[in-house]
Amino acid sequence: MNKLSLSGTVWVASDIHLGEETPKTARAFYRFLESACDQADALILCGDIFDAWIGDDHAQTDPPDWLAEALTQFRQTASRIPLWIGRGNRDFLMGPDLAELLGARLLPDRVVLSTAAGDMLLSHGDEYCTDDLAYQRFRRIVRTAWVQKAFLGLGLPTRRRIAAWARRRSKAGRAGKSMHIMDANPKAVIDALRKAGCDTAIHGHTHRPATQTLQTPGGPVTRIVLPDWDYEHEPARAGWLSLDAQGAHLIQDTRF
Repeated sequence: MNKLSLSGTVWVASDIHLGEETPKTARAFYRFLESACDQADALILCGDIFDAWIGDDHAQTDPPDWLAEALTQFRQTASRIPLWIGRGNRDFLMGPDLAELLGARLLPDRVVLSTAAGDMLLSHGDEYCTDDLAYQRFRRIVRTAWVQKAFLGLGLPTRRRIAAWARRRSKAGRAGKSMHIMDANPKAVIDALRKAGCDTAIHGHTHRPATQTLQTPGGPVTRIVLPDWDYEHEPARAGWLSLDAQGAHLIQDTRF
């Protein structure tokens, strides 16, 4: 199991879904980045930073205006505090080239995060949604090395069209699924914690922020679900997790 040790105050956020259609969310999130630089010793973004990611060359070759601004904001943040970027179900194609471009570090898909608040298992969280069989089949396919290589070998315009189709398909698919199916399976979370040797899991993905206690034969464990970000609709949503010597603090705050 990968392990990441960070000292001081660590902020963790997820599911910002930056894209051309989220200008209000982007402006608010960039103000959050400024606050993180002033108040935290490290920042971790654990997936779905972007609403879609079609390859690191998208950022290197004449990026659109919204992406160019995002890259600038992340570079500025990484120049002030350590910045870790993790892959989600929307941006799983982010790679080391993007991390190097930003001056950030690429987060493993699942990592034991060791901070002043203790050891906690951190991931994006979509792997825990095991009741959604169709999604898990899709996830296994698109995470296959040869599938990714074939996709990245296509031209950028073709990849953009495929990504747009995939987003429409995902939206339509969610409309026909129950919230139970799309939520994390408690047993999947508990099994992951047991393998990692931790009693607290942190993840995003479900857009259902909460701190929950799960009962196990070995005693209770904790599941912390990170907030998503959305300023395009009312009411606005935003938040993050702050980890320090006083513990883990889940903050839901739209002041940005």
